[in-house]
Amino acid sequence: MLIETGKFTREALAGKVAVVTGAGGGIGYEACRSLIWLGARTVVAEINKKNGQESVRKLNEEFGPDSALFVQTDVGDEKSIRKLSVEAARHYGQVDIVINNATIAALGAVEDVPIETWDESYRVNLRGPVLLARAFVPAMVERKSGVFVCVSSLGTAFMGPYEAMKAAQVHLGTTLDAELENSGVYAFTIGPGFVPTETALSAVPKLAGMMGIPMDELRVILKQQTISVEAAGAGFAAAVALAGQFHGQETASVAALVAAGIDLPKDGDAVQVAYTNDECDQILAMTGKVLAVLKEQTGGWKQRSVFEQQWLVRSFKKYAGMTVEEWLETLERLQAAAQAHSGDGIGAVRAPVRALAEYHAYMYEMGKGFIKDPAEREKNLAIVRGWQADAEELEKLLKK
Repeated sequence: MLIETGKFTREALAGKVAVVTGAGGGIGYEACRSLIWLGARTVVAEINKKNGQESVRKLNEEFGPDSALFVQTDVGDEKSIRKLSVEAARHYGQVDIVINNATIAALGAVEDVPIETWDESYRVNLRGPVLLARAFVPAMVERKSGVFVCVSSLGTAFMGPYEAMKAAQVHLGTTLDAELENSGVYAFTIGPGFVPTETALSAVPKLAGMMGIPMDELRVILKQQTISVEAAGAGFAAAVALAGQFHGQETASVAALVAAGIDLPKDGDAVQVAYTNDECDQILAMTGKVLAVLKEQTGGWKQRSVFEQQWLVRSFKKYAGMTVEEWLETLERLQAAAQAHSGDGIGAVRAPVRALAEYHAYMYEMGKGFIKDPAEREKNLAIVRGWQADAEELEKLLKK
C-alpha cells in the first residue's frame, strides 16, 4: 500500500474511529483502506446499499473483522445523519474523524443547469457537511480531540453547480477551525486533484465540448493535477494523521503525501528527459529565484485581516492552480532534484510553472489599479513583470 511507504507507523491512528461519507468505492474506499492501515476503524457512510456493503466486505476481508462498518446514509437528510451517529456510537463508542467525501457533480453553464440540480448539489455538497459537523463535532469538543475534513476540488468553467458548493465547503472548514481554536479539534479542507475515476473520465468529453476545446487538450491540462485513486485516498488519510499541521488550511492529497514522506508512483507513460549537469544547474538557479519570490510574496499573508487572507489565498489558487503550500513543496522538490542532477527527478515533479506565470500576470493587471502614483506604479509593475519572466524562463528550461 502507498500509505505504508511513508513515515507513519500502524499505530498513528490507533483507537480512532473515522466516518467516511461516500466510501462505497473510489477515493472514499481508498481513504478507508489507508485509515485502517494507520490503526483506525472506519464507518462507511454510503447511500448505495450494494456498494456500501461490498466496500465493507472487502475492507474486513483485507484488514480483519470489525475493521469497517456500513451504515446506509443520505448525507443531506438530518434523520439519516442522526441514525449514522447512533449506529457509529453503538458499534464503536465514538467518532474521532469525519471525512466529507460524498459528492455529486453537475456540469453545465450557470444559466442552463436547472435550479433543482443546484438544490441537489447544495443538499449533498454543503448541507451534508453542515449536518455532519452539527452531529459529530460537539462530542469531539467534549473529548478535546477530533478531526473534521471538508473536501474541495479543482474547478473550471461549466462546473458552477458543483464548484460553488465546494468553495463554500472550503469556507466551512476554515470557519470551523477558527471556532474550534484551542479545543483540540481540527478542521481543514483537502482536494484530491483530478482522479481518473469512472465518473470523472466520463465527464471529460462533456466538459471539453462545453469549453470548446479538443478533448486531448483538456486531458493534457488535467494531467498536471492527475493522481491515482489510491494516492488521493492515501492523501486524505495522511492529512488526518497530520491534522495539527494542516488545520485551517485548504490543502491537497499530493501535499499531504509529500508531508508524510510518500513518493507518488511515476506514470507508466512518463517521458524520460535527460538533463545535462549544466542544465540542472540552470534549473536549480532559476527555481531558487522563483521560490524566493513566492516565499517573500506570501510570507506576510497571515498578518493581513482574515478577509484579505481569504481573497489572497483563493486568488492564488485560482490562477496558480495549486495552494501556496503545494507550490512551495513542489518547488522545493524540484530544487532538490536539480541539485542532485537527477533528470528523472526533475521530470517526476511535473511542476506546472506556466500557471505560476499566469498568476504573476494577473497580479500585474491588478497592480495597475492599486497604485495611484505613476512612478511608484511603474516601478512595482516592473518588479512583477520580472517575476513573471523568471517563471516563464523556468518553464522553458523544464520543457527543454
